[in-house]
Amino acid sequence: MKILALDSSGIVASVAVVEDDTLLAEYTVNYKKTHSQTLLPMLDEIVKMTELDLNTIDAVAVAAGPGSFTGLRIGSATAKGLGLALEKPLVSVPTVEALAYNLYEASGLVCPIMDARRSQVYTGIYRFSGHNLKVVADQMAVAVTELLEQLNELGEPVTFLGDGVPVFRDVIARTLTVPYSFAPAHVNKQRAAAVAALGMVYYKEGRIQTAAEHNPDYLRVSQAERERAERGL
Repeated sequence: MKILALDSSGIVASVAVVEDDTLLAEYTVNYKKTHSQTLLPMLDEIVKMTELDLNTIDAVAVAAGPGSFTGLRIGSATAKGLGLALEKPLVSVPTVEALAYNLYEASGLVCPIMDARRSQVYTGIYRFSGHNLKVVADQMAVAVTELLEQLNELGEPVTFLGDGVPVFRDVIARTLTVPYSFAPAHVNKQRAAAVAALGMVYYKEGRIQTAAEHNPDYLRVSQAERERAERGL
């Protein structure tokens, strides 16, 4: 089985191809560039370097949100275009679940945090059991203080990762009463390889959709929509 994966849900842009238990290629850039300018050239480079025939993939997995509204739209549009052109199904992988999957078989709790602005995070709480990712608290958009209170109540060691770590490191240190650690650099941000690997699990479970059915999961309304509502429009 061969899965092509895309992740443009945050600052990181990442493309990967996984075949069975082998990561054939991954191209990940964590730099201030527009994903609309980088994602397709990255895919093209992987296709050329691996001599990949895109018709041989079984599905396109995409980080479906939460995350940057613009980034999610770019990833979704790219995945839908590929799915339609290749006549392949899509696997919608929640962004924070894919982030947690970076720490496969980690002990204790795994807590991805993405900076959602306004002192909020996109997050979820997970653990690994029986070689599977288990959901302790499903992905959500919450105040970081509310998340830390929930982790204190759970009373277990926790590992954090994601672009929210440098933003909220100090409040974590002040608030958390349970043991905690931060994931190292090679696994602390979005990786399309994790989207592909988890996407393969979901594909085998039948969690697929057509390109036409796919939509990003924003979890909350955009700033523009909030401002319109505040103005009563």
